[in-house]
Amino acid sequence: MDHLDRLENISIHILREAYAAFRNLCMLWSIGKDSTVMLHLARQAFFGHVPFPLVHIDTHYKIPEMIEYRNRLVMEMKLDLLVGENREALQTRNTFPDGKATRIQCCKSLKTDALVNTLNGTWPRDRLDLATGKLEPDRNRDPYTGVIAGVRADEEGSRSKERYFSPRDNRSEWNIGAQPPEFWNQYKTDYAPGTHVRIHPLLDWTELDIWKYIQRYQIPVVPLYFDQGDGTRYRSLGCWPCTRPIPSTSKNVEQIIAELETGKLSNIAERSGREQDKEDGGGLEDLRRNGYM
Repeated sequence: MDHLDRLENISIHILREAYAAFRNLCMLWSIGKDSTVMLHLARQAFFGHVPFPLVHIDTHYKIPEMIEYRNRLVMEMKLDLLVGENREALQTRNTFPDGKATRIQCCKSLKTDALVNTLNGTWPRDRLDLATGKLEPDRNRDPYTGVIAGVRADEEGSRSKERYFSPRDNRSEWNIGAQPPEFWNQYKTDYAPGTHVRIHPLLDWTELDIWKYIQRYQIPVVPLYFDQGDGTRYRSLGCWPCTRPIPSTSKNVEQIIAELETGKLSNIAERSGREQDKEDGGGLEDLRRNGYM
């Protein structure tokens, strides 16, 4: 058993524990490489089936190729997709691209607030109709008590403080100091009503692990991760007004792995292309305390 096998086994164990513990379970899907690896792991854990819905928070500022990829994969794999959004902020154009909010305020509104209220069922959410390929209002407004997320400890400072099973209180706030210890594969999953728990199957994975796993299973990812001929590629994907590509001529998975193994990017943060991180002083802890992914 090699390093990737061990990571895969732990992640599958976490996913199965979550499925056994939470009646209303969902998986956050950002469309990026990490959550797409997590989607593959879910299919590995449940024999080709994904027994819970995927939740995507649509800011309406995602790079178009991301949404095209999302819809194509969902239709091909017959996945259960829920989509949430902050309709009021979008309708009133209270966003960064419209000049009415800072990047951080826009993130809080279009991502954090939308996510919290989509998960708790307060705001309307849509479900993709696999027969028509169109989004329709979701009639089920039950809150999700278990929320699987593709968080990695090495990606950004606040994520390194997470546990595999990390509770959020009835206001979806994250109290870092109140997280229970996790020893010997024993996880606390029983919490007071109103609590939801974020589950992190990828917590111990690194960026290099993710790409090696993508290589092993030939997992399809958004082509934006690869150089399209202009000497740049995206290392981390987000909204187009706040996400910048990095200089790189890597045109496929093998070349990205080689680039990472050389150490060329070792002193450059994976999210260095995310402008909102810079506005927040290089960290997202405040946003994440209030429910951000």
